[in-house]
Amino acid sequence: MAGIVLIVFPTVVFGGVSVLTLLVHDPTYADNALRQDLWRAGHAHAGVLLLLTLVVLRYVDETGLSEGTRWYVRLAVPAAAVLLPIAFFLSVLSPDATPPTPLVYLAYVGAALLVTGLLILGIGLLRARGPAVDGGGERRAVAADGR
Repeated sequence: MAGIVLIVFPTVVFGGVSVLTLLVHDPTYADNALRQDLWRAGHAHAGVLLLLTLVVLRYVDETGLSEGTRWYVRLAVPAAAVLLPIAFFLSVLSPDATPPTPLVYLAYVGAALLVTGLLILGIGLLRARGPAVDGGGERRAVAADGR
């Protein structure tokens, strides 16, 4: 999953260059404040949430959560990293959009996935017993019951 995130990450850079190009070369882009704000928010959320996904993927296996629950966390947080920016971008795709389209509601789905994934991970980490690294510096698996 981390490999996929790292491969997807350059799209955030491309998005930033695209927004910069619009700011510099398209005078009509500045005419729609809502579109500017939502695209800026989409770009910022994409970068931050993809970085957060890498952190989540690093810690999820140190929990005592069941395999199915760990997979929920592994998928929920990256899905949020996609859904939130998509909601911001696609809801004002038209240069003259004044109210956002109903696609903006995807942000609520993304937010729900993000919050549940992070809460489950946090609880799983708090409930895990003992270090995930043994005395020799080797990672060890944490049993489903947290031991």
